[in-house]
Amino acid sequence: MLSAVAAFVLAAPAPRSVALLDLTSLKPGAEATLASRQERWDALHAASALQGLVNRKRPELYVLFVGDRARLDQYWLKRLQSTWLKNRTERLASLDDAIRRFRRSVNGVVVWDQRVPATSNVASTIAGVENLLPVRFDPARSSLYWRLTQDPAGPRLPVRRSLMRADGSPLFTGHGTIPDTPLTSTGSAKNDAYLWAAEKYLRVGKCAPGWMGYYPDAFWLSTPREVPLERTLLTNHDFFVAKKGFFFDLGPWEDEAPDDDLKQVPGTDGRTLRRLLHYAYRHNGGRMTHISGFTPWDQKYTDFTGRRRGGVDTEWHYAEVLSCFNAFMDADAPGLHAMANASVYMHEPLRARYPQTNRPSDADLVRRGYLRADGTVVPKRYAAIYAGDYDAAAWLYTVMPEVWDDPARGSVPIGWAFNPVLAERFPTGLAYARETATKNDHFISGDSGAGYLNPGYLEAPRKHSGLPSGLREWERFNAPRFRKWDLTVTGFVIDGYAPPMNDATKAAYARFSPDGVVAQKIPPLSMVSGTPFLRMGSDLPRHNVTEARRLVLASTQGEGVTFSIFRTILWTPKDHREMMDAVRSAEPRIEFVDPHTLTRLAKLAQVEASSQPKRAR
Repeated sequence: MLSAVAAFVLAAPAPRSVALLDLTSLKPGAEATLASRQERWDALHAASALQGLVNRKRPELYVLFVGDRARLDQYWLKRLQSTWLKNRTERLASLDDAIRRFRRSVNGVVVWDQRVPATSNVASTIAGVENLLPVRFDPARSSLYWRLTQDPAGPRLPVRRSLMRADGSPLFTGHGTIPDTPLTSTGSAKNDAYLWAAEKYLRVGKCAPGWMGYYPDAFWLSTPREVPLERTLLTNHDFFVAKKGFFFDLGPWEDEAPDDDLKQVPGTDGRTLRRLLHYAYRHNGGRMTHISGFTPWDQKYTDFTGRRRGGVDTEWHYAEVLSCFNAFMDADAPGLHAMANASVYMHEPLRARYPQTNRPSDADLVRRGYLRADGTVVPKRYAAIYAGDYDAAAWLYTVMPEVWDDPARGSVPIGWAFNPVLAERFPTGLAYARETATKNDHFISGDSGAGYLNPGYLEAPRKHSGLPSGLREWERFNAPRFRKWDLTVTGFVIDGYAPPMNDATKAAYARFSPDGVVAQKIPPLSMVSGTPFLRMGSDLPRHNVTEARRLVLASTQGEGVTFSIFRTILWTPKDHREMMDAVRSAEPRIEFVDPHTLTRLAKLAQVEASSQPKRAR
């Protein structure tokens, strides 16, 4: 038996201490057999829910799991212990030990049905709302269900909710009506389960408004597709359990049956998704809804697993749907998407404001040779870097130890696109960046501001929802976050499949992002209410300096003054320095600057151009 799910041991809680639960023993061989997957899933699922319940008011339980030998969790724990979380730590012997220690936080269990994998997510929703542990039904004496609810030596937790009928048959069948609701069945047990949960918890306001988690359900148990246990994203649940959020896992397409529910009427998943978002919109009073997670392309819904559409197409379609409902992504995209302990990090004591002191003045630009004394821009080929894509707390959590701690950081100017909304789940990372930034580290927002959506669908017509404009709510959401983190440049607006930003949307961005906005579906350089709008340049491939140099050189042609900004994804400062050196050796007229310098020079150049008398034809 795994140490993380060993027999119960009495443990007296120590006051003002933080308990450490090491779950790394769950990893070896976790994917090998159905039995091993069930055992490890059950333990990790329950542990994450327990953590969310325990840490709701204060940080008391920290788990070690993500990264090789929990390297990432260890890294960030060290950071916490060196700053604000100086409580004494105690190691727990097992998950069962943790449950006994924090029994006061648990009202019982909610039992879910493996025959309907979606009920695992429904159980996570119920767990947060009713302070329960989610447990897969399994009467075997070795199962977590038996040990928690039946074992005479265990805690004998009461079953408060069961997502099965009393006779053991499935509660959700895809036939007739959805139990205890006025709704007719969708013909899909999966969708019936989510609609039942929406009726019972989301529509009536039992979930907290504004919080949803798009995380894979238990389809992995039957179809693991070589996805390791860590990438089930069960460790990401703790924050949304703490917040009483709503969990779901649905394909966004309206004309295709997903590979986890091939017998459904094509598009049923997509229709259910829209109903959930309607409920969330109403429950949240039209304010912005924070949805963490991403289309799980490594497990379902894309051509990677045999469906018709690619991963980017599916992502962009999902983004446009969310945008029509005043919802945005905190985009834990597959590959770097496992994160633990957000329910601990959310308690980081942040300062009221984090000013940037390295934003250049016009006098600085004159000294650096970019601006003449008369205010005209010196003709050069100016280029800047948007270092992304940090629009997901999990990505920042995962790559920051490598990228931010690179000894080369500070040697070249970089625009770090850390979305301010990451302060909800990972304020620790944002605070660490600000406290250790060099003069060459500049902070801008990532896509598309405080969260990832398509601004072109904030204004009517909003084809997926028919709702009125959400632009005012988006501006209200962004403005205080931009002020707190002293952000004045939006580094990249992802337009995707949405219409281009209209005049009203551009004007809103100019108000909360006054120094500059970079987007896709706009002219190369324009001005809106005194704010420069620039078109994003090429994405530069990592680990291919030759190709990156070619793309930069090809995009910075022209006489006089030019302005370009390029997107890199997960590059280290060393990567950037090597690329910049290669470019400058080929074309000395290219000047790499920080994004604040780029947008300021672009604005001055536009003002200068507009003041020139027009030539007669």
